[in-house]
Amino acid sequence: MTEDKKVITIDDIEYTEDQLSDEAKVCINHIGSLDQKIGSAQFNLTQLQGGREFFMARLKAALEAPAEDEAE
Repeated sequence: MTEDKKVITIDDIEYTEDQLSDEAKVCINHIGSLDQKIGSAQFNLTQLQGGREFFMARLKAALEAPAEDEAE
């Protein structure tokens, strides 16, 4: 049974895991982790921006509505 070697492509050059130094492997792990964190941060930013837009719309609606105190 042959084992499939993991291949990583960097700058259009393919490397197998056994071609990489320990330092290169650590860097690859950090890059993967950072990519996940960036994706999570982008997801959170989208949620935050949506929430801000929602409350901005509510603020504008509140400013356009006549104040209850003035009606009395």
